[in-house]
This record gives sequence, C-alpha cells and structure tokens, in this order.
Amino acid sequence: MSTETLTQGQYVQHHLEHLSLSLKTWTLDGHGFWVINLDTLFVSILVGLLIFGMLGMVARSVTSGVPGKLQNFAEVMLDFVGQSVKESFHGDSSLIAPLALVIFLWVFFLNTMDLLPVDLVSRLLGYAGVPHFKVLPTADPNATFAMSLSVFALILFYNIKVKGFGLVKEVFTKPYGGYLFPINVFFRIIEELVKPLSLALRLFGNMFAGELVFIIIALLPWWTQWLPGSIWAIFHILVITIQAFIFMKLTIVYLSMAHDTH
Repeated sequence: MSTETLTQGQYVQHHLEHLSLSLKTWTLDGHGFWVINLDTLFVSILVGLLIFGMLGMVARSVTSGVPGKLQNFAEVMLDFVGQSVKESFHGDSSLIAPLALVIFLWVFFLNTMDLLPVDLVSRLLGYAGVPHFKVLPTADPNATFAMSLSVFALILFYNIKVKGFGLVKEVFTKPYGGYLFPINVFFRIIEELVKPLSLALRLFGNMFAGELVFIIIALLPWWTQWLPGSIWAIFHILVITIQAFIFMKLTIVYLSMAHDTH
C-alpha cells in the first residue's frame, strides 16, 4: 500500500510494523508469539558483518607507520573501551574487553539506522512488494532482549566458574545471614532478573521513542520537516551514543560483579 493513501494513524502504524515471518503458517506479516522479525534479523546481521568485516580488514593491514583513517578509528575505539574496562573491571579482561568493544560498536551502529529518512528504505522495498520494513533493530524488544540475555548467560557462567560452591553460600547468606536465607534468595533472584530487564528495556525504550518522534515529524508538510528533523537528529546522535555506552558499561559492571568473591 502506498504511504500517500494512508491516514496519519495508519502511516504511524505502517512504520511501526515489522516484516514478520510466521513459524506456524510460513507466511509474511505474521502476528503473535511464533514469528520472526525478518527486518530486525537482516539489518542486525548486515550491520554486524559490515562493522566487524571492516575491523578485520584494518587488523590485517595495520601499520606501525602513518596510520590511515580506519586504523585511527579502530585505535581510538580500542583505547576508549580499554579505559572503560580498566575503570570498572579488575579481573582477567581477555574476554571482557573484546566483548565490550563488540557491544559498543554493534549497538551504536544499529542505533544509527534511526537517522535514515523515515520513508527511504520502506518505500524502496515497497516497489519490490515488501509490505513493511523497520530499519531500527534496537527499537525491537526481541533484539534488545536477545542481547541482554546473552550477557545474562555470561553473568551466570562467570558466577559459577569464579565462585564455585561459594556462590551457593553467597546466595543463601548475603546480605542478612543464613538465618534469613529465604529473604536472601528472594532478593538475589530479583537482583539477577533486573539485570537483563534493565539492559533490554532501557535500550528499547529510548530508541523506540526516538523512532516515534521521527515518524511524527514525517507527518508534517515536507517544507517544514527539515528544521525539527535536523534538531531532533542532532540531539538523537547524543542519545544513540549514550545508549550504546550505557549498554556496554553495564555489561562490564555486571560481569565485574560476577567475578567478585568478596
């Protein structure tokens, strides 16, 4: 359906719908629980391949002489992430530092997809018969929860690996002592469950709100869109960067807590 024929409400709804594949009927535009958002999956994989393919190319062509722009960018990112890890994590960072770099770059560049013109991709794909296509994966809670649950799995892994049997003692006796172990266990369950929830919902909420503002601005007459659109885009660059940094920083902090034995 052409976006010119939509009402304002239909226009907003059109841009908030995913290109979904139903796992029950194997048809597009599926709804319900058993669906895969193909647009989220495709954009996430494509952006990941482009970013880390580029970094791999830089690593293979690194020089000790005068570095190029890509090598300068990679070195700045490595120093920035390395400093963040050093400030918050005091254990073995052989995995944590690369993981933090991956998280920051991937989330940042996924967020930047929100800066594309609202109708650009969906209209181009509409000519090929694609009914809906959202280009912002981090405005999809499925993507943000997938990333946060991956971090949560690492938190559980390092809690068990580093603390061993001491983890059981910690869960049952902290913070109120062994006599109040039911309360200790209850609070510990809440504490652990809050971690993936905070990671996923914070990123999703901020990016979904930003996406919605761009869609609302696109409802204005075309000759008035440039001023509010430009102002919001400039502000949104800050939001994009901060959200990527917060997701990375909290990941480092949570993994540091999993390594702490005191």
